[in-house]
Amino acid sequence: MPSFDTVLEPNLVEVRNAVDQAGKEIGTRFDFKGSSARVELKDKDVTIYGDSDFQLGQVMDVLTAKLTKRSVDARFLDRSAKIEKIGGDKVKQLIKVKAGIDSEAAKKIQQLIKGSKLKVQAGIQGDTVRVTGAKRDDLQAAMALIRKDVADLPLSFTNFRD
Repeated sequence: MPSFDTVLEPNLVEVRNAVDQAGKEIGTRFDFKGSSARVELKDKDVTIYGDSDFQLGQVMDVLTAKLTKRSVDARFLDRSAKIEKIGGDKVKQLIKVKAGIDSEAAKKIQQLIKGSKLKVQAGIQGDTVRVTGAKRDDLQAAMALIRKDVADLPLSFTNFRD
């Protein structure tokens, strides 16, 4: 039975390289001289530091530019965490690197496929969604449908089997 997996996997090596490059650029840029602006990566958490909210935005812009140059989609970054004040007037923000489809998005994908009238089935398996069908063309139509309707996540398709 032909199938494929819908996954959300960032290239963590390229994320690390982008964070390192952003750190180097922040260290050499004139507008960051003498400030506490920096970027740190621990596991799948990126922490950005700055002297103000404005500077935090500039650090984020540098990081986003470096990620884009390394072909890492900026939608992998989850900036939902609040900006925290740390000692004096310095601030930091924790940014999570999304990996694995959360249950809400998986259910959304599953409902999208069920309501599409395509002859395929979607099943949630941990943090992936496996789509199976009788024909290869139906699977490709399902991929196109998922790409079009789930634009807020940088999904990729792996494990395509005939």
